[in-house]
Amino acid sequence: MTDQSVSRFGHVELADFPTDLRERITPIAEKSGFVPNVFRAMARRPAELRAFLDYHDALMEPTTDDEGTEIGLTRAERELVVVATSGANHCTYCVVAHGAILRIRTKDPTIADRVASNPYGAELSGRERAIVDLALRISLESARFGDADLDAARRAGLSDEEIWDVGAITALFGLSNRIAHLTALQPNAEFYAMGRQPRA
Repeated sequence: MTDQSVSRFGHVELADFPTDLRERITPIAEKSGFVPNVFRAMARRPAELRAFLDYHDALMEPTTDDEGTEIGLTRAERELVVVATSGANHCTYCVVAHGAILRIRTKDPTIADRVASNPYGAELSGRERAIVDLALRISLESARFGDADLDAARRAGLSDEEIWDVGAITALFGLSNRIAHLTALQPNAEFYAMGRQPRA
């Protein structure tokens, strides 16, 4: 892959982030081995990056009950929503980046490609199908969303909290996808290979 700029509006290197953001992103960079370009691009507007990270973390990190058991969508299901939404919105950055995370979380090397390229025909479990259909409806036809959509999701076993999760994640990544389009955000090369081969 040829070297490309991160964003049409430039970017900020991690060393130049405001201290609080550098401290927040450094563990992510250390775990993955690189700084995701979305952070480098959005760091030119620190207040917006802080707000984005706060809402992202509120939605993408499952809540837990008093015993520490996760409630609502699994981490993999949350990434499934992101990939379906980002595919519907033709967002290369988010499909590539979150496709990598989805492959890792599901241990399925092809699921992200199937969902992003043809979400309607992708072979999925009944629960996954309901999640993807809900994300697509909210992504593409939110003004038509109604009781029939809720009933279908409930019949598939989704709770109202899980339905809210799908809707909120879809909405956040609708925003994220559009920022990526605005900035011509380029995926890090490392994302493309992640989760495609079993770890040695």
